Amino acid sequence: MNIGLSAQIAIEKRMATLADNVANVNTVGFRATRMRFEEALKKTETGENSFVREGGTFIDTRNGALTETGNALDFAIRGDGWFGVQSGQGLVLTRDGRFTISNEGQLQTLKGQPVVDAGGAPIQIDGAAGPIEAGQDGVLYQNGKIAGSLGLFAYNPQGEIGRAEGSAIVPSSAPQPIVDRNDAGVAQGFIEESNVDPIREMTQLIALQRRFESVNSLMSRTSEKKGDAVKFLGGR
Repeated sequence: MNIGLSAQIAIEKRMATLADNVANVNTVGFRATRMRFEEALKKTETGENSFVREGGTFIDTRNGALTETGNALDFAIRGDGWFGVQSGQGLVLTRDGRFTISNEGQLQTLKGQPVVDAGGAPIQIDGAAGPIEAGQDGVLYQNGKIAGSLGLFAYNPQGEIGRAEGSAIVPSSAPQPIVDRNDAGVAQGFIEESNVDPIREMTQLIALQRRFESVNSLMSRTSEKKGDAVKFLGGR
């Protein structure tokens, strides 16, 4: 019974994770959550019983597909890296590069959160200085002059990851600015889609539901057999 219960707890957690992935299949820059499962052995008088631990979660770091928008304030990251954004939770990291310019000239997310440069400072744009053009390294130009630079940060999410608004994550340690690296850059006029494969997630979700029901059926039969045994022994 305890083994079955441990399996159900683990399956339920995984089902919740898959359901969250499916809910964010259209969230720009979202990276799916995956789970690690562990097996624990516990010695009993009859031998070793194998229990299922819930396991920890981790972020799927595969890049999503890039979609061209033609919007000069849409940016996608090529390779590994994150945009830095100031929020109520401190510095958060996101792959969602849909930005706007506030009335005060500050580069912001669609939620009004300041986008920062590699030094962690908000990026200021002169709205009257002309259209923005971005180099592959994230440097922003207006009329051929440098107007600012998008901060790209290297961060390898490990262990339990805190989620922020949209597709952003809360880093558990300080991310490192990306400087002079050819394997990470910016594509202007593009956005990165979610890396969630809805067919795969739904297939796994259905399989887990069936597995949960199978374990539940096994536990019910075990409980019935225990009841029959008690009745039999009690009648002797």
